[in-house]
Amino acid sequence: MKKNNTYLFFLLLFLTSCNQSSHTKDVEKWKAEIRAVEKKFNDLAQEKGLAIAFETYAAPKGVIRKGGKVIQGPKAIGDWYRNDSRPGETLTWKPDFIDVSSSGDLAYTYGGYVFTTIDSTGAKKENTGTFHTVWKRQPDGNWKFVWD
Repeated sequence: MKKNNTYLFFLLLFLTSCNQSSHTKDVEKWKAEIRAVEKKFNDLAQEKGLAIAFETYAAPKGVIRKGGKVIQGPKAIGDWYRNDSRPGETLTWKPDFIDVSSSGDLAYTYGGYVFTTIDSTGAKKENTGTFHTVWKRQPDGNWKFVWD
C-alpha cells in the first residue's frame, strides 16, 4: 500500500508540473499578444491620430478618465479626443510591465508615455508620465482596453 501511495504521489507531482509548464507558456503567449496590441495601438495613434486610435482599441464599455469625468464607449472616447486635441499633439508610449490573468481574459500594462504639444510660440513642449491600461479579451479573441 505504501508503495502505491509513493507512485501516486510522484504521478500527481509530474502531472502538476506538466500543467504549470503549459500554463506558463500560455501566459507568455498572452503577454506577447498584449505587447503586440500595445504597439499597434501606439502606431495607429502616430499614423491616424489619437481619436481614431482610442476609438479603435476601446472595448464597447471601455472608459477613459479626462477632466475629472469618466468617458465610456468607443464613440464617446473618440469624440472627446476629436474635440479636445490640438494640431501637433502627439502621444507615444510603451509598456514597461505586462501581466495577464491565469485565465487569459484580462491583462494590464503600465509604462512611460510622452505627450507632446506645441505652444503659442510654436515651441514643442513634452510632458512625460506613467500610463496604466487594463485590457480585456473580447468574444472575437481580440484585446480591447476597458480602462485607460
